[in-house]
Amino acid sequence: MNVRLSNARVEGEIKAIPSKSYAHRISICNFLAGQNPSADCGEFSSKDIAATEGCLNALINGKNTLDCGESGSTLRFLIPLVASIGGEYELVGQGRLMDRPNEELFSVLQKHGVSAVKTDKIRISGKLSWGEYQIRGDISSQYITGLLMALPLLEEDSKIVLSTPLYSAPYVDITLEVLQKYGVKIDKTPYGFYVYGGQKFSGKIIPEGDWSNAAFFLVAACAVGKSITVSGLNKNSVQGDRRIVDVLKAAGADISWQGDKLVVNKSSLNGFCFDANDCPDLVPIAAVLAAYANGKTVIKNIQRLKIKESDRVQTTIDMLGAFNIKAESDGQDLTVYGGKVLGGKTNSYNDHRIAMSAAVLALGADGESEIIDAGAVAKSYPNFFEHYNRLGGKAYVL
Repeated sequence: MNVRLSNARVEGEIKAIPSKSYAHRISICNFLAGQNPSADCGEFSSKDIAATEGCLNALINGKNTLDCGESGSTLRFLIPLVASIGGEYELVGQGRLMDRPNEELFSVLQKHGVSAVKTDKIRISGKLSWGEYQIRGDISSQYITGLLMALPLLEEDSKIVLSTPLYSAPYVDITLEVLQKYGVKIDKTPYGFYVYGGQKFSGKIIPEGDWSNAAFFLVAACAVGKSITVSGLNKNSVQGDRRIVDVLKAAGADISWQGDKLVVNKSSLNGFCFDANDCPDLVPIAAVLAAYANGKTVIKNIQRLKIKESDRVQTTIDMLGAFNIKAESDGQDLTVYGGKVLGGKTNSYNDHRIAMSAAVLALGADGESEIIDAGAVAKSYPNFFEHYNRLGGKAYVL
């Protein structure tokens, strides 16, 4: 699906869609509690959530081939889970999913009785044993989340010992919060986590609003809109992407809470500095904010973006360049120079966050724009263009 866009001034009120990060974890906890694994996202269920729910339903039906789609969370959460259940499984995926690194996770599982072999698919066999799990924390927080959800199922207690600092720690905080609500006890320790074995899951919760996807409309409002109000967000959320509020304030945005609603008005923006270490998903839309700001913006700690749905460092630079905005990276930081945004044609690179960021960038562009393969938004926000147009955007499917 290709989309043509014209410049527009968006305004209005919108409700945040359910958080994908919460939904993945809730689905697995529902499954472990013996319930329907649906996270109850309704019309806002995305491809990634459908992948997790589909895999869990496959397990319920006794199948051992699990299709993870393009979802890194699904894959990395389910590898330890099926290992804790025991048996033989094949996990398959599409796009760049099987190119993502999992060697660190495989290594720690293999030390605890599980064989993990990767070809064009991943084969898991054996039964996970309890004990001490030493693992790096600076590759993917998804490894830690997968272990935290699997180890409570084992007969005895286990330890997760982090051999490096934990990156993207807020995602693990989400995991701990959800597990606690399902009655699972895990202690934080100076070395990592102490996980009690033989635990039972019980409970039922629904996902809170998604800060990462709300960020697109919050940036649209202050950069090129009039005023947008977003409801359904938890102002005290442990989601790392809640930091978009701090990013907007650093850029000079007029943003405030009115009760339980977040309101952003058109603002005069300046370059800012942003450390993306704990919230890497914000980088593409933060770069769009920088494009509309005066001066230079530096976004730090972007190195792990190279292993997302696309090489998000390069695809963000390419997207900005297609709209006449200069950006460059030294591999650690991304520097964006604000300037005049011209209508451009860019590929989504099959990356939902690049597609949505490009759509926001196009709102203030001088001239028409086009996004190739804009259907990538279905990975996390299938209703994105519907909501975009509802707020006054002008996006037309070609």
